[in-house]
Amino acid sequence: MDAYEYSELLKLLNKKLENIKNILKPERLNSRLKEIEKQEADPDFWNDIKNATKIGIEKNRILSKLSKYDKANDALNGTNELYEMALEDNDEETIEMLYDEAADLEALIRGTEISVMLSNPDDSSNAIVSIHPGAGGTESQDWASILYRMYLRWAERSNFKVEVLDYQDGEEAGLKDVSFIIKGENAYGYLKAENGIHRLVRISPFDSNAKRHTSFASVMVSPEVDDNIDIEIEDKDIRIDTYRSSGAGGQHVNKTESAIRITHIPTGIVVQCQNDRSQHKNKASAMKMLKSRLYEFELDKQKAKADGVEKSEIGWGHQIRSYVLQPYQQVKDTRSNIGYSNVEAILDGDITKIIEDVLISQSK
Repeated sequence: MDAYEYSELLKLLNKKLENIKNILKPERLNSRLKEIEKQEADPDFWNDIKNATKIGIEKNRILSKLSKYDKANDALNGTNELYEMALEDNDEETIEMLYDEAADLEALIRGTEISVMLSNPDDSSNAIVSIHPGAGGTESQDWASILYRMYLRWAERSNFKVEVLDYQDGEEAGLKDVSFIIKGENAYGYLKAENGIHRLVRISPFDSNAKRHTSFASVMVSPEVDDNIDIEIEDKDIRIDTYRSSGAGGQHVNKTESAIRITHIPTGIVVQCQNDRSQHKNKASAMKMLKSRLYEFELDKQKAKADGVEKSEIGWGHQIRSYVLQPYQQVKDTRSNIGYSNVEAILDGDITKIIEDVLISQSK
């Protein structure tokens, strides 16, 4: 990196931080903090536990945002001042040190930019993820299982926890259906960028003629709704079916009908859970999934109405991202329009940069 490149980088980072400030509005957040502290000072405030908890969560979010912004602001201001002084004094040693630290400073500003974008109350929620293979039988079922592993590895890399709600093996390979919760800070905020159809192009391991195949799978992501979100589901609007569990599960599998499938008749949304041996617990988990899916359904409907678009099919022309393994190797997201060559690492869960690039592109 030379002096011109570094100066241009500083200009870019200063512009980004100014944009972050305009979106975040630190003065407004600090004013809200004072209001909360005033409420907390009232002895009656703590009598309403539900409200106190809600306010406490809001306070922690504000403090977290301000802390990240202040850290980035202090670091960039300090760097600006140090660089100007080093140029005036012709201090080459300090300038070289700043060049070496440029990547860390850029990563800090980028991380702050992303955290500001994840300012929607839902973004901090856990994420309920469902993966469904498209048409294509074994090929698409195998592709769905590859995506499933990718998200499990991403969760592991991010120190998030995973709870499997439902898993159905494919007939020959892969999976027919899987639903799971990824638990961690901003899990939904990140994974909402994965909502859509994913396309794979490769030489099929199931084709003896070694021909190139294209497969599709849909990924649906919903925020795990909490008790503060009121979603009314009437008994007449749902059909509940029980069936025997399948897949790994020891002696209990296929002996009792503990698995639950709930169909929401007005929307056609179907959720199922077979994670627990208790039918009652599976039903509770399935209802939570249904509430989350209905909440996401309403959000999507409002967005689609505003954008004038219709729901996509799982097939050609509707994918949000393509993973090409043959004849070349590249992952390209249609929303950020950025291509990535580290395909093997991406399929092993290294997807944070792809997601962040999508979030940044969608914020412009």
